[in-house]
Amino acid sequence: MTTIFDQMVILSNGVQMPQFGLGTYKMTEHEQTIQAVEKAVSIGYRAIDTASIYDNEQAVGEAIRHTGIAREDFFVTSKVWDDNQGYDETLRAFERSLTRLDMNYLDLYLTHWPVASSYVDTYRAIERLYDEKLIRSTGVSNHHASHLQEIFTIANIRPMVNQIELHPRLTQEPLRMFCREHQIAVTSWSPLARGQILEDATLIAIAAQHGKTVAQVIIKWHLQNGLIVIPKSVSFDRIQENSEVADFELTLSDMSMIDALNRDERTGTDPDSF
Repeated sequence: MTTIFDQMVILSNGVQMPQFGLGTYKMTEHEQTIQAVEKAVSIGYRAIDTASIYDNEQAVGEAIRHTGIAREDFFVTSKVWDDNQGYDETLRAFERSLTRLDMNYLDLYLTHWPVASSYVDTYRAIERLYDEKLIRSTGVSNHHASHLQEIFTIANIRPMVNQIELHPRLTQEPLRMFCREHQIAVTSWSPLARGQILEDATLIAIAAQHGKTVAQVIIKWHLQNGLIVIPKSVSFDRIQENSEVADFELTLSDMSMIDALNRDERTGTDPDSF
């Protein structure tokens, strides 16, 4: 039987990135993080998203080793934080992340936010890491089209992934279209809008029709839109629930109704003003 874990997005360089994974934002307690990652892996998760600012890279790496599953079977993403950006600074920050994770390479490394004075040089460093085969794919996070266009002016290798806030109240269609045109895969962070839309009447009605939870319907909406999605949870039940979305399909009507919930409403910061 096909599971959600079998679904892949092919990046512009041919690398296969799981379309569904585990986000680890706010997993700051060491043992809790290890247990959550181990639980996710036991269910079938193989994509794990972390960042230096999350302060859990060591726990994520430890949990992956505990599973006994080969490193090459995982897709691990991390990010360089704002005060470590710039060309040389990014290279050093990457080494520290790699040491904390206790890994020889990352599958994807991202600029966390587009720091105005340094995000272009930060991406140049990410390109170098790719050239040196220390990362398998390049990317950015929280970049608008204007940021990406600036990077295009210097890039030998364009970003392969842009991780952005995206959910039914912030559908980001213009930016998604721009990314599609330039072969940049989009990853949704805060895919459930930090729980703020779980009581929405439209979503509740659609969930009831499919015998699913609202969270499962939202995750399916992301997947059917071709988005990579990384819901976060330390709850074992939620980690399991979030993954049980391969056994139903949203109709075109369902998708249109969910699209119509857009308000261009963020739960986080606008990259132009962060």
